[in-house]
Order: sequence, then C-alpha cells, then structure tokens
Amino acid sequence: MSWYSTLEYYRCVNARVQEHLGGHRSARLAVESLDFEEVRAAQLAEDWEGAGDALAAAGERLGASGARAIAICTNLMHKVAPAVQARVDVPVLHIADAVADRLVAQGVTTAALLGSRWVMEEDFYAQRLAAKGVEVVVPDAADRELVDRVVFDELTRGVVTDASRAEHVRVMGDLADRGAQAAVLACTEIEHLFRDGHAAPLPLVDSMRAHADRVADFCLTGR
Repeated sequence: MSWYSTLEYYRCVNARVQEHLGGHRSARLAVESLDFEEVRAAQLAEDWEGAGDALAAAGERLGASGARAIAICTNLMHKVAPAVQARVDVPVLHIADAVADRLVAQGVTTAALLGSRWVMEEDFYAQRLAAKGVEVVVPDAADRELVDRVVFDELTRGVVTDASRAEHVRVMGDLADRGAQAAVLACTEIEHLFRDGHAAPLPLVDSMRAHADRVADFCLTGR
C-alpha cells in the first residue's frame, strides 16, 4: 500500500478506461490513501485485527462515498480482505483472483510466488490460486527473507537496484528448475525491478497490472 503502488494503479486503471472509451474519458475513482507507515507498523506487530479494522473503516468510507466495488491495492493486505468484505455491502475485487484468471488464460498450472513473507508462507493467497487450478512454488527460507527485505527496505521506499534485480532473476531461475512455468510478482512494487526491458527467466504475471485491469473492467462494465 505504498504510494508508489497506488500511483501505478491510478495510471493503469485510467489508461485502460481511456483506451477503451477514447477521448478524454477516465475512470470514476475514489482513492482512500492510508499512511503506509501505520500499515507497516501493524504488519511488523502482526496486529492483523487492527490492520483489518483500519482497512475496513476505509472501505466503509469508500462505500459511503458511492463506490460500487472496492480494491485493496496491495497483495499482502488481502490477508485482511475478509474483514473488509464483512463490513461493506459492495464486492471486494480480490487481487489473487485477478492473478489466477491471468495465469489460467496463459495455460499456467504451476507458478512461482514472489512477495512479502506472509504472502509466500501463508495460504490466504495461494489457496485462491489453487481454487482455480494453479499450484504455487515458493523460494526457500533464505530467499524468502531476501525477497521480503527487498520489498520493504527498498521497493516500497522507491529504491530499485541492479543487485536486487539480479537476485530476483536468480531466485526465479531456481523456481523454474522446480517446475514453475511463470512467476507471479505478488507484491505490487516488484514490477519496478523489471521495467525498461529487463529480462527474467520466467514469464511474469504482474499482480498490480492484473488487478488494475480487473478494476478497470469493473469501471467499464459494472461487473
């Protein structure tokens, strides 16, 4: 939920809507931008009840503003998506469902999952992929720690380095050897490592882009 991710969501949703409708068209969006420092503190304390309450309250404010659907613009905080959904009367468009649909469309049945340690180690995300027939493989413990560190010490602060990109390429290569047919960038900031033509050893599914496209489709169709 860093602003670096929010910025990309806003750009991608509006670009897709304008591409479809033309002219000066853009999406009708209400953005509830939380202080990521507070969200991060709740993550580190593993205060998921408090985090869920904060996001649910934001969801209620969005609902009161007239929103017809809600998107949580992050992978990890979908850990508390059930708490948000329980307090709003509109659908929460789940990022893992958008990712799963993209994987299925590409014929992927085994995917590497890269993101924060909770996303890689717990089942709240992987089970959504499994429900659509996609098995996940994750890095070993040392590499999970590396990926998590790069996310929070670098990418969510706007820092992108060649060294971290090379490490992610290495990790993906290892997961390809274990049967992964594609890599899910299951942190909305990891895509910054692979911009500007930087190659990866696996086809990439950018969770942010898949989710933003799902949001844009809702804006265009109402479903």
